[in-house]
Amino acid sequence: MELWDVYNKNREKTGLTKERGVPREKGEYRLVVHICVFGADGRMLIQRRQPFKSGWSGMWDLSVGGSSVAGEDSIQTALREVREELGVTLEEAEPRRVLTVQTEGIFDDYYIVNKDAPLSGLALQQSEVAEVRWADGGTIKEMIRQGSFIPYHEALIDLLFYMSGHDGTRTRADDTKPEAG
Repeated sequence: MELWDVYNKNREKTGLTKERGVPREKGEYRLVVHICVFGADGRMLIQRRQPFKSGWSGMWDLSVGGSSVAGEDSIQTALREVREELGVTLEEAEPRRVLTVQTEGIFDDYYIVNKDAPLSGLALQQSEVAEVRWADGGTIKEMIRQGSFIPYHEALIDLLFYMSGHDGTRTRADDTKPEAG
């Protein structure tokens, strides 16, 4: 039995837990993470979900994703999911949270990891991951259009690829000067 912490709309733990599969009440949220692994060549590691897995069965997805279990915070979940699904152990400082999306009773944290991970060195979690490969943003967006990739908004894919090579969202530093009073 897997338990999830229940959060309110302000991302504060309520002190309640819910068993996986039990519907949440209105105003209850759970925590989910996605980790996007980018290689030095700028491509993202993507995974195909097992065809017997419920939810987006057999479809391609971002590198790693999963739900926090009771007592975990976001970074602990990210580290655990990467270890479980890919067999890769990361240091806490490696994943960089770049975005949180609040939707449909979920806080969904997106992390970027810049790390070359040879496919032959990965230990895929057979109950979750059917296969992995590297893909560029254009390929992922085409897979979304063709229906073989989970239907994320293409703008999200663009943002994740942008954030993989940038620390921040501005195009230049502030060079303005306050006006004399």
